[in-house]
Amino acid sequence: MAKVISIANQKGGVGKTTTAINLSSSLAAAEKKTLLIDIDPQANSSSGLDISNHTPSVYEVLIGQKKMEDVIVNSYLSYLDVLPSNINLVGAEIEMVEMPYRESLLKSAIGSIKEKYEFIIIDCPPSLGLLTLNALSTSDSVLIPVQCEYFALEGLGQLLNTINIVRQHFNKELQIEGVLLTMFDTRLRLSHQVAEEVKKYFGEKVFSTVIHRNVRISEAPSFGKPVLLYDAISSGSKNYISLASELLIRNSK
Repeated sequence: MAKVISIANQKGGVGKTTTAINLSSSLAAAEKKTLLIDIDPQANSSSGLDISNHTPSVYEVLIGQKKMEDVIVNSYLSYLDVLPSNINLVGAEIEMVEMPYRESLLKSAIGSIKEKYEFIIIDCPPSLGLLTLNALSTSDSVLIPVQCEYFALEGLGQLLNTINIVRQHFNKELQIEGVLLTMFDTRLRLSHQVAEEVKKYFGEKVFSTVIHRNVRISEAPSFGKPVLLYDAISSGSKNYISLASELLIRNSK
């Protein structure tokens, strides 16, 4: 049975999609059968793995037109599959409002394929709307990326409040998988200060692995590749391989 992990933070530009692509690819490289679900209307996880404007998509799954197993696409990595998104998802939240059990549409759809995977990673949109609520209601845990810049902790209280609401009403088993420091620049005092603040706030929940600022990570999506395949020896690639290893160790206990 798959471990389902949402990557969520309603603040944009914190490395959510980058982490979704590169963590799922690193897990696949470790020969863990992995599914990446792109539930963000921007569809950057899909295009970052060279799957663009794919129809049908997660949209058809959520509104009940398609079964998940009929929409999942094989990536060029042997152990990685993708449930792609596209621009149609923009209107999904409006349509979902009128649907019964609207908070658990993804949970209902995912049941049929959970046995096929070891990990399911969900890339959430940068908001706390119905799409993110569906992801959290489906997940075993949440991975929270936090960028090492000004206002890093801004809005995190709101996310933690949402997680508590989901626990109370939809998914009492939901846990925080961990907090991931991203865009860390060793030359900047600010990065070290933010890292200290985050560790003070979240304690042992903070991953030991830190994702450093790396131009290769930024370049890779434009080639439709994870950084692991774009530049395997870059610091970005090594960071995400380290994160996958840490995640596997945490989940083997």
